[in-house]
Order: sequence, then structure tokens, then C-alpha cells
Amino acid sequence: MLRGNEHYAKSPLTAVILDYGQVVSLRPSAKQMAPLAAIFGMDPNIFRKIYPLDRGPYDSGSISPTTFWLKFADKVRVPLDCARIPEIRRLDVEMWSAVDPHMVQWIDSLLIAGFKTALLSNMISDMAAHPRREFTWMKRLTCQVLSCEIGLIKPNQAIYQHCLKRMDVAPAEALFIDDHEPNVQMARKLGIPSIQFNSVSQLRSELSRLSSARMPPIPSI
Repeated sequence: MLRGNEHYAKSPLTAVILDYGQVVSLRPSAKQMAPLAAIFGMDPNIFRKIYPLDRGPYDSGSISPTTFWLKFADKVRVPLDCARIPEIRRLDVEMWSAVDPHMVQWIDSLLIAGFKTALLSNMISDMAAHPRREFTWMKRLTCQVLSCEIGLIKPNQAIYQHCLKRMDVAPAEALFIDDHEPNVQMARKLGIPSIQFNSVSQLRSELSRLSSARMPPIPSI
């Protein structure tokens, strides 16, 4: 929602900052989560609720994949053979690898329209390597600010400030889009116009209010 940022429809927006997970990438389905959940003997829907918890140190790169997954196994009280950790890491990346073609085309539209674009994501190093290898649109972004590479995670205000500096824009000049409410709240606190993402259709509706900002619409595919 635009709540708290009613002024920004008139702001000189020149940049867009996007989250990756469940914004540019599609939300993993229960079927996609099932192989990873099965390693821990869990129902995918229960696994989905526990999986995001306590990932901060992993996202920031301060603990290794082995340490994180052994701690996760201990939390859910399932013995874990370390020999399975490479498989777990592969499955973890795979379930986040499908991107929304609407969002990818919109990124291209933003670039054509002259907007700076950035990816600002809490992302583990395994995941960071995959899109850079597989997605050409990543190379076209103005910058990529990934938690695993700078040791900071959202909603730490320093990661937003780092991104703005990399893009060379003022807070009021950048539109931030993220699905996680605390991340959006921090961006707004820093004066960055923000939209909390729920769906492409919802984002398209929100963007329609930004006609004065020359913001291209999200294409329909």
C-alpha cells in the first residue's frame, strides 16, 4: 500500500529497488518445497513456516551452510548426516530459481525508460551465484546489493543506505518494493517511497498511481 508515502506520487522517482524472493522470484509451491522438507521428515506446509526462521546469520554470511543446516536439524529434532548437506543446498537454491516473467519484463521496461534498478536482497551465497550464472537480466541492473556479500541484512538501515549510495540516488528518488512488512517499514522510516508486494496485480494497481513519475506499467504476458 502507499500508506505513509502519499507524497511520493509527486516525487522525482528515478530508481527502483527490488527484493528477490517472492517479488522477482515466484513463491515456492508446496510441491517444490517437498523434496527439501522430506529430508527432515516434515510436511511442506509446516516446513514453510519454520524454514525462514533464524536465517539472518546464514543470509549475512556469518555462518556456513553446514552450521545453519545442522542447527536447523537440531531445532526440528531430526538427525542429519552431513553428507546430505550438498543435496540440501542444491534443493534450497532450486526452489527459489523460478522468476516471474512479468517482473523480469518490467525490469527491462524500467531500464529502457531510463530508471536505475537495483536488487536488494537477503540472499545466501549459494543463491547469489545461481541467478548471476543463469539470468541475463541480473547483469543489466544498476547494482546488486546482497546480504551475503556485505554482511548486512534487511531491515538493518545500513543496507538500504549502502544501496542508495551505490545507485547514487537520494531516498525520495527511489521506489522500494519488498514483500516483507518490516523491510518496507524501515525503508519508509528512511524516507524511501515503498510498496509492500503481495502480487503482480496488486503491484500493477499501486504503480498506476505513479503516472507523474514516468513509471512504465508492468507488462501483461
